[in-house]
Amino acid sequence: MKKMQFILFGVVCGLLASGLILLISSPPRGVSITLSPPPTPSPLMIDVAGAVKKPGVYELPVGSRLQDAIQLAGGLLPDADSTAVNMAEKVIDGQKVIIPQIGEKVTTRSESPAATSPTISQPLNINTASQTELESLPGIGPAKASAIIEYRTTNGPFASLEDLLEVSGIGEKICADIKELIIIQ
Repeated sequence: MKKMQFILFGVVCGLLASGLILLISSPPRGVSITLSPPPTPSPLMIDVAGAVKKPGVYELPVGSRLQDAIQLAGGLLPDADSTAVNMAEKVIDGQKVIIPQIGEKVTTRSESPAATSPTISQPLNINTASQTELESLPGIGPAKASAIIEYRTTNGPFASLEDLLEVSGIGEKICADIKELIIIQ
């Protein structure tokens, strides 16, 4: 009996040793995964003009505010009307900001030298635009602007231009007319 236990012990040890040798000598299976870094967002280009020390086009990182752009432009001139602009506004790629002088008439989105169509110098973010800003878009009056605000309040921000078609009173023609004037962020 003792001999049988000795043989059984030897067989088990041999199997364990063989398994260990196979495990160590076998090549790794599968392909290793390499993670690439997330893409770096392109910098924003913004045109700063008017009552600043160095008007021009400036490059800013994503998430910058108007105050950052004005600092790059050397700051405001002494006669600049800083109350006419929102320094905390996030800048948008391709945006043009004109800093007026004190007493200078400021042309807003809803005002225009040509009475027929308003000039919009920057795209309007449909998810943050005010009632007045929305009304400056062609085909959008007070009722449709209110409907847009009510829709985004109830359903959350717009994810695409097609989401605007869900708003009462907004059809494909209006979407086509404003698609170049708005952004969805």
